[in-house]
Amino acid sequence: MIALAFVAMLALASSPPTSPLDAAVDGAAAKGFAGEVLVTDVTSVTYARAVSAPKRVHRRGELWRWASVTKQLTATLVMQGVSEGRLSLDDTIAVRLPEFHGGSARDVTIRILLQHTSGLPNPDDTRAASASDLPDFYRRAISGAGGAKDALGYCAGRPKVEPGAAFAYNNCDFIVLGAILERVWGKPFAASVRERLALPVGLKTLEIANNDDRLPKLVPGYTDDGHPEPPFALATFGPAGAAYGSSDDLAAFDRALIGHRYLNEAATATAWQGNPKLGYVALGVWSFSAPLKGCAGSVNLVERRGEIAGVEVRNLIARDKKLALIVFADRAGLDFGEIWQGKGLTYDLASAAFCQRPD
Repeated sequence: MIALAFVAMLALASSPPTSPLDAAVDGAAAKGFAGEVLVTDVTSVTYARAVSAPKRVHRRGELWRWASVTKQLTATLVMQGVSEGRLSLDDTIAVRLPEFHGGSARDVTIRILLQHTSGLPNPDDTRAASASDLPDFYRRAISGAGGAKDALGYCAGRPKVEPGAAFAYNNCDFIVLGAILERVWGKPFAASVRERLALPVGLKTLEIANNDDRLPKLVPGYTDDGHPEPPFALATFGPAGAAYGSSDDLAAFDRALIGHRYLNEAATATAWQGNPKLGYVALGVWSFSAPLKGCAGSVNLVERRGEIAGVEVRNLIARDKKLALIVFADRAGLDFGEIWQGKGLTYDLASAAFCQRPD
């Protein structure tokens, strides 16, 4: 008995202590979180963990929908075009898409589209079959949905408000940007993502959904009460939300951003310049400073979040620390909170990832 007790004490003493990030992830799991959490520095992934829940088993390497993190891809392609002199942030839709017959084409610029102040028609306003369903725009399993046809069709309808009047989150903004990029590069949006973002840094799973092709098995999502999410066609989100891939590929994308492999420092600074008057929205992301537990002073953060039906994603970069935190969750309605409030799942995970790292 004494020998057994000694062995047990030895095993306990030799087991690694729970890290602050493990503790934060455990706390998230206790509140219903299931999915994946990754942290990467500019070189490699430094933390990776899959978290399961009853009947929701997760393993490393699953394919997730990236939802509106797709907008971060689109914005990066836009800034590449600006850096190469192929585009200007002050170019209007009328200049870049002459066929666009919307009434504000001569007033809406690329910058305005990136900052969601266009006033264009919003796909979220289309009819939904019920309160739990996604709007009809996102349920169309037809060829070309989410592409240039929608940019020149639905998105070119009557504007809701005058351009620049106010911030209004709108997927049409990025669907139109995708159509502009197709003209700039002379190829489909998905091909530009593959050639300019995936291949240069070895992303193996990143793709843009297309209704003409069968999707691989993606992680399914659930409603906040645990039911399967309502149906939708991922491709209809186009350059606003149709990307999918692994969490490791998203980490590699972040490493390329913070390591300036996609954009030089000047272009990155432009893309990450948050506008206080618009709630610190930058170009395809939000950029702001906030205090985190364990850090002296505020931390400069670049945030991109996404949500489609029952899957949520948080992509958070601590720009000066050259670290990124990635969170994929398989259930809608989780209380991620807001970092500036100093509480919530995102605040706890970011504090542990960026400010409470073991030596």
